[in-house]
Amino acid sequence: MLDALKLENVLFLDIETVPLHPSFNELDDIDQQLYADKTKYQRKEEFTPDEFYDRAGIWAEFGKIVCISVGYFVDRTYRQFRVRSFTGTEIELLEEFSTLIKDHFSGRHHLLCAHNGKEFDFPYIARRMIINGIALPAKLNLFGKKPWEVPHLDTMELWKFGDYKHFTSLKLMTRVLGIPSPKDDIDGSQVRNVYYEENDVNRIARYCEKDVIAVAQILLKLRLESILTDDQIITK
Repeated sequence: MLDALKLENVLFLDIETVPLHPSFNELDDIDQQLYADKTKYQRKEEFTPDEFYDRAGIWAEFGKIVCISVGYFVDRTYRQFRVRSFTGTEIELLEEFSTLIKDHFSGRHHLLCAHNGKEFDFPYIARRMIINGIALPAKLNLFGKKPWEVPHLDTMELWKFGDYKHFTSLKLMTRVLGIPSPKDDIDGSQVRNVYYEENDVNRIARYCEKDVIAVAQILLKLRLESILTDDQIITK
């Protein structure tokens, strides 16, 4: 099935998220208690909610998106892959991302692709759109769809080959598949500090774009094709 897939019909993406506020103390009493309840299982007895707040960005209810990076093939003959990022306020970047999907990737043949996207990126974007009062584009509105009708590709799911208890990080997959690692600057655990303390969203965008390129490279490898070279990748 992957061999028959037209790569020009796939929108590759990755998101970067941070806690909704710089510190736990900026939450009101109700939200502090709700966060404590939400994270009780993960924290166990090792961390207080305050100490655990730097991880709040992984939950759409307590985090926000600060960057969405996308990539797409535009010329199959010469295999050109274009990458761009959406930053700014969360509402702005979500609206711009939604417009891109509606204008260029809304056909029945179009797919969204991310690593662990079905469990993180796609539902996170959908939840934050609803929270911000933004209508879901059809590609993210899964209500009433059967599993085989969901227009999403997940490179981690493809790598499972039916082994649903198996988790493989993007870094590990690029390593075993011989793809240059995208993790040469920061990692996900540092995004919060880069955003709130360094105020460097451009650095976050560059990191996010490298992950998008890595996802595209993985899909090429799964199709037993050669990976992209630097001259085939165009970043806006």
